[in-house]
Formats: sequence, C-alpha cells, structure tokens
Amino acid sequence: MQGRTLVEIARGAIAVMSLPFRMLRRSARAVGERSQSARRAKFDTAKWNLYLLRHLEWRRFEQLGAAYFEALGMVTSISRARADGGADLVLGVEANAAPHVLARCKAWSPYPIGIKPLEELHAAMAPEGVREGAFLTSGRFTPEAAKFAAKHSILLLDGAQLIEQFAALAPEKALALLQLATKGDFLTPTCPCCSIKMTSRKSTGEGRAFWGCENYPRCKQTAPATAFAP
Repeated sequence: MQGRTLVEIARGAIAVMSLPFRMLRRSARAVGERSQSARRAKFDTAKWNLYLLRHLEWRRFEQLGAAYFEALGMVTSISRARADGGADLVLGVEANAAPHVLARCKAWSPYPIGIKPLEELHAAMAPEGVREGAFLTSGRFTPEAAKFAAKHSILLLDGAQLIEQFAALAPEKALALLQLATKGDFLTPTCPCCSIKMTSRKSTGEGRAFWGCENYPRCKQTAPATAFAP
C-alpha cells in the first residue's frame, strides 16, 4: 500500500473485478453469434418461401415492405410517428409529390389481423390526404378485416399473396428483395426505441425467456421469446 493512495487501490480493485464481467459479455456475444448461425441454417435463403417470410423480425419486414413498393416504381418514405412504435409507409408516384397511398406492415403473428389495425390505418389516411391504403403482413387477415378493407379502398396482402407478388416481379428485383431480407441478422428483434438488436434473456424469478434491449436498464423494451423464433 506504500506509495499508493486508497483511491488508487480501490480503482485497481474495481478494474480487476470488472474483468470477469467484460469477459462474460464477450462470451455471451460469441454464444449469441453461434446461436444466430444455427438459427439461420434452418432457413432456405436461396428463394422466397412462406416459412422465411414469417420469421423476418418486424423491422426487417417493414424495410422489405418499403423496398417492395419501390420495386413497383413508387417513391417510398418511412414515418415513425405512430404511438405504438410501428411505421407508416408513405407512398407517392414521384419525388416531392403529394402522398398517394398510406401503407402499414405487420410481421407475422399467430393471430389473424382483425379490424382494429385497419380502422387505425383508415383514420390516418385523411390527415395524410390519401384515399387509398395498403396493409402488408406475413400472417393473415380475418374475414371481417377483408370486408372492411374492401369498403375503404385498402389493399390487403397476406404472407401467401406477398410470395406471389415477389414471384411476379422481374427476377433481378425479386432477388434484390430476397438479399435485403436475408442480409445479416434478420431473425433477432430490433428494439423499437433504440433501433438496435435485442438480446435473449431470462427472468430472474421464473426463468422465463424473453428478448430485452441491450440498453437495459435505461431502456426496458421487451419482446416475447417466441417472437420470430423458428
């Protein structure tokens, strides 16, 4: 202790103690990368298929939706003004023109999409000055949702229909969409607040698995462990 202050000794002790935690974080990251590779191996990423589409994480599915409309020749911008953290795709026929269509995307859910999300989309169309809407999902819609959409000029595209639409594109455009969808980590959910990939965690009490934000405790966003899991 001679020649060293108590503060210096304490700082040295803290640095030594923090080493295992840094090593643990690196180890957890390495395990996560191996797990991601194993999960990715379960998918056929060489061609479009419904199994792949339904397991895209929500942010990647939104990006795919925007790219699909761009492949159709529309000018697309993504707005994140919604209270639920989701996005609107504002579609125009040319740059700087008034919006022509308001679209929304929803990644796969075991439950069919009902009327409520379509009512919300329809209510958002008037302030944007558009008369047409579109709703894309890798899942499916209820019959009631289909009736509402037909009445209010909202195009519905479920997972199976999207696969058909991609197949109808020019081969190079369909391939570009596939490459966008499967680039990097397309399975791990993105935190809607921090826009970074979430990490797999377990609750301290019951050991329940869930997705949590890397920025916890500053960000407490979570997602079910079953979200987008094959």
